[in-house]
Amino acid sequence: MPSLPRAVFAMDPVHLPLLFPPPLMARLRQTAVIDPALVVRDFADPATAEALARAEVLITGWGCPRLDSDALAVAPALRAVLHAAGSVRSLVGDALWKAGVAVSSAVTGNALPVAEYTLAMILLAGKDTFAHRERFRASHTYPSTAETADTGNVGRRVGVIGASRVGRRLLELLRPFDFTVLLHDPYVSAAEAAEFGAELLSLEDLLRQSDIVSLHAPDIPETYRMLDGDRLALIRDGGVLINTSRGALIDPEALTDELVSGRLHAVLDVTEPEPLPAGSPLYHLPNVFLTPHIAGSLGNELERLGWIVVEELERVVGGVGLAHEVREIDLVRVA
Repeated sequence: MPSLPRAVFAMDPVHLPLLFPPPLMARLRQTAVIDPALVVRDFADPATAEALARAEVLITGWGCPRLDSDALAVAPALRAVLHAAGSVRSLVGDALWKAGVAVSSAVTGNALPVAEYTLAMILLAGKDTFAHRERFRASHTYPSTAETADTGNVGRRVGVIGASRVGRRLLELLRPFDFTVLLHDPYVSAAEAAEFGAELLSLEDLLRQSDIVSLHAPDIPETYRMLDGDRLALIRDGGVLINTSRGALIDPEALTDELVSGRLHAVLDVTEPEPLPAGSPLYHLPNVFLTPHIAGSLGNELERLGWIVVEELERVVGGVGLAHEVREIDLVRVA
């Protein structure tokens, strides 16, 4: 039997009980030598120096300090970072890649709740649920036939921007419904899009043709403000924009103008800035459904991320390649 690697948690400790509830923590401790009571928040903390000096594996999560050259200096034996969260873009530095440390992310596990949230919002938007709720609150009467003429999800045109992990999970979830699904992604071919059950279009054509537009592109320089005023103007009157990606992908002033005018509807789980300032009109507009960045893993969904990390740790012990490895080259096109 190979000796168990020494591992250390590095994250905000508030997340640890949900990521690794007792049965999963017990399984983890069968796979590595780790102290559940030690959770690093500062790599320069003398109290953690001894554990970090011997650590071969870091189990990271939200709140972990950046893994730069200073962090590597106090963890010279480090050979793997297993991230119990989504993107590692803000976590890993050049020094980590140069040192040849393997990096894994539970981003695949985090993609599912985002896709589920998005599907729910697409279905509700197609039924015009949010507008009917507002009208019902005001009138206490049921809608007329005229008010429901454009309501329903049969043949509704759903445009998905980005065949990311979330985008692909959403495309899977959309299959059982009677939607016409459109896709834009510069890295996907028309044949691949067809396999996802979607028609590949340019970004402009997707915006023109969709009733509901859902944004799932990564936050990289090429996507900054990809939905500017000109592109937002392409969405049909009464169209719905859903953003569970990052607020930076949309021009916030142009979006606010469109929403204040009432021309578009929006479901926004992310914004720029985040959160919005207290005086933002988006908090009060009837055509905006605003949520506080809840689409990703919350509550009992965090345990799914813990499962992924424990399975990756078991692969490290078994000398098997990581199933969810992140490579430096990947960060050019993923979040």
